[in-house]
Formats: sequence, structure tokens, C-alpha cells
Amino acid sequence: MTTYERRQSLIDLLRRQPGLRVPEIASALKVSEGTVRNDLNALEEEGRLTRFHGGAVLTEQKNLTNTSFTDRHREHADKKDAIARVAANTVQDGDSILLDASSTVYCLALALETRQRLRVVTNGLDVARLMAKNASNTVILIGGILSQDGSSVTGLFSEQSIRELHVQKAFVSGSGFSMERGLTEVHLDEAQLKRKAIEVAKQVFALVDSSKLGHEDLTPFARPEQICCLYTDMGITPEWKRSIEQAGIAITICGGESD
Repeated sequence: MTTYERRQSLIDLLRRQPGLRVPEIASALKVSEGTVRNDLNALEEEGRLTRFHGGAVLTEQKNLTNTSFTDRHREHADKKDAIARVAANTVQDGDSILLDASSTVYCLALALETRQRLRVVTNGLDVARLMAKNASNTVILIGGILSQDGSSVTGLFSEQSIRELHVQKAFVSGSGFSMERGLTEVHLDEAQLKRKAIEVAKQVFALVDSSKLGHEDLTPFARPEQICCLYTDMGITPEWKRSIEQAGIAITICGGESD
């Protein structure tokens, strides 16, 4: 196999199975991990993909259902991946979890591929498809009105469905976080659905990359006191870390060498 053929095979592999790690790619292509890393670096220079810790995301990312979601998935991909890998340690086999439709939580779903017998509630179509690939999981896709970009389902039917459920752990993100308003969202329907989700969860985990700290959007959906732990990345400032801790929220900073 020539270098060109190998790299084309690598791209095809990532199209079929987004989120594969370097060891998995090396095993599938029957080459060394060093070769895979060199190929990933070369393809990134060509603009074909974006590297993150341990893997890569295709620039076109055809496995995702829409361009809007793809763009959000690529933005701050390394930070989201670091957060997702650490937050995944919170989930045990057999847990009941609620996952929102955010791109950060999609990264978490990728990191949960080895978990078994999860009971997953989500309004995210991409998240649902990904989690359903594991036959041991039970995936409940909340019904309702499909969003304009085709990535999520919201509305009255969704809220009614959630009221009947109880989950151990809810993992949510937002477009902003402040100490005054907590997690905020630009879309009213998404915010309303996330409020309902938080009400039926025993624990709420916020996945917030550092670029969102201090940013406020249209409507809040989770007060600081409702969050048991906030996961963020190494870009957080000491002032923000202190403010979050003083609010009584456990904080985990992801992206260090030990992660």
C-alpha cells in the first residue's frame, strides 16, 4: 500500500467511525502508531482534518448529520476532547444518563464507547446514533419537533417525555456560563428542555470549555447551585477557578499530562 493509499484508507476509516484513537487506527490499517501520527500530521497540514489529543476529526466530517453541528464539533475540539475523556470516568457500566445535543457532549459520547449496558436519554440525533452502535445500550431518543439544523429534538412533547423519567447523571453544556446566571443557552427551546432534564437527574455535570466562561447568552437553564461538578480545560484563569470553588461547585480541570 502506498502512502497515498494508506492516507485515503485512514480518511475513509474516520468517515465511518468518527472519534477513533491512534491505536485503533493503527490496528485497523496494520501499521505502527508512529506511522499513523505522521499521516495525521500530514493530513492536518493539508487541511483534511483537525488533530486533537489521541485522534482527529475530519474537516468535512460527513458522519455528522449537518454542517452546523460539524462546525461546532470542530471548534475548540482539543479542549472538548480533554473534557470528555475525564468526564467519561464518572460513568460506570449500567448507569442511566442523560446527554444533551451539544457538540461537547457528543465528544463525551465518543469517550463512552467501551461502557456497557448504559441507559441513555438524549434529544441529540447524532448522540443517539453513536450510543446505539453499542448493542448493550438502551437509547431513548426524546420525541418532539426537529430543530432547523436537524441535530436535536425539542418542544412540548420532549418536555413531557422527560417528566416521566429519572436518571442518575445528566451531562449538559451551554453556549455560556456566568456566576450570576449559571449555564445559558442561545436557543429558548433547548434551554427549556435542559431545565426539565436537570429536574429529573440526581446529579448534574456541566461540560464547559474555558472560552465560554464569562459569556452570557439569551436564557439561563441551570443555576450554579444545581451543578455538582463543572469540567473545563487548562485555559481557565485562577480567578474563574476561585469563583467557581467559592460557589460550592466541584471543578475538574482537564488536559494535563495525567488525564
